[in-house]
Amino acid sequence: MLSLRASGPTLCDALTRREWLRIGGLTAFGLSHPDLLHARSIAAESLASAGESSSGSFGKAKACIVLFMLGGPPQHETWDPKPLAPQEIRGDFGTIPTATPGLHVGELMPLTAKWTNKIAVLRAMSTDDNAHSSSGYWVLTGRPHAPKNQENALPGSPNDWPSIGAIVRHLRGDRTSLPGAMRIPEEIWNTGRIVWPGQDAGWLGAHCDPWLVTCDPNQPQFKVPDIALPVGITPERLQQREQLQGILNRRLGSVDPPALRRWSTWQEKGLDLLRNENTQRAFHLDREPEAVRDRYGRNRFGQSVLLARRMVEAGVSLVQVNWTRWETDEDVAPAWDSDAKNSQRLREALMPPMDQAYSALLEDLDQRGMLEETLVVWVGEFGRSPKINGSGGRDHWGHVFSAALSGGGVRGGAVYGSSDSQGAFPLDGRVEPQDLAATLFHCLGYAPQTEMHDREGRPFPIATGQPVEAIL
Repeated sequence: MLSLRASGPTLCDALTRREWLRIGGLTAFGLSHPDLLHARSIAAESLASAGESSSGSFGKAKACIVLFMLGGPPQHETWDPKPLAPQEIRGDFGTIPTATPGLHVGELMPLTAKWTNKIAVLRAMSTDDNAHSSSGYWVLTGRPHAPKNQENALPGSPNDWPSIGAIVRHLRGDRTSLPGAMRIPEEIWNTGRIVWPGQDAGWLGAHCDPWLVTCDPNQPQFKVPDIALPVGITPERLQQREQLQGILNRRLGSVDPPALRRWSTWQEKGLDLLRNENTQRAFHLDREPEAVRDRYGRNRFGQSVLLARRMVEAGVSLVQVNWTRWETDEDVAPAWDSDAKNSQRLREALMPPMDQAYSALLEDLDQRGMLEETLVVWVGEFGRSPKINGSGGRDHWGHVFSAALSGGGVRGGAVYGSSDSQGAFPLDGRVEPQDLAATLFHCLGYAPQTEMHDREGRPFPIATGQPVEAIL
């Protein structure tokens, strides 16, 4: 069963429909917040004064899908193979040519290799942080964790910068009954269910939290029970309850008008979700042709990626699909954390479903005419060490790793940056997470200097980096 949960580690129980209406889990508060209008004004003024970028891509993306590979995918076996390096560096796999002349990728990416003419690869991403949660915080927010290299870092001050998804929701608001940003199929956590920081709205406030949908869309009869009226509640009864609500609101309005306005906004969003059949249909994966579902892969990640496509079609501005642990994963090497048995994990559990789902998404978006308006970001929190360790794995490595972007104004067939001969350190074109964040915002139509304000009214730019112009 799918459950809808709050983003903080202390709010881990499924929210009921009544709780949605009570706390505003689907709030559109961001739409009326003064910061939203100010941010849009800053972005518009920036665009008017500076003009479009030389690539002409500014603001081309209407939506973004982030595929987050928890654990750190190895650059050597994916986007940055080193075929001339010694065996202990290059690993057990060879390389294959791609649709981009001169670009080779790891041999376990045959389906993705056909789509590199739509993909821009960043080969010199770097955080110099070898801890999952602190390096991940930087990638998810565009702000470095203080301190670096802190494993099992927890959410909260001073590391409570809003996630990229939260900032997008703050800037764009909720354009439909669905929230402006979502995370599926679960939150990111370390062994012991230690939830990473940087996944919620932080100091922006819970009204901007990306909606967390904990689910397995690959389960038979997958559905979302909480977006439909419960058994016994007819549309007529719902209308009667709305009338009663209106009477109570009018009587209570004189007590605390601002609080009532917020309450009414949250209630209306929740009720709109219950009434809106188009929104409910967005979750119905069974409406997809069997061939399409097969193309994405009949597993949790593949079907989550397909669900993400349906969410952006339904008006969600940013959907983050987290590759998290599968039921068969062991703590010694969960998800992409291939500290042991790197080759076996890649061959049997990781690369085939990733290659299938990622390439299916690009193909599907392209065929639907959506790719040019949908930015797709493929990234993890760091990469893997150059040398294979005694357990046959690659260790944590934040000094250099790869990311890939496509659609939404990104120039396909591009490769920016390079690593040294061992895939250990950046050689040129170093990109840090704040630059990746700035590139994402740029493609969605927001300059890095676009301002948002904290509760004290202090202005902060949405990103401190600069867009990677070479791939735009």
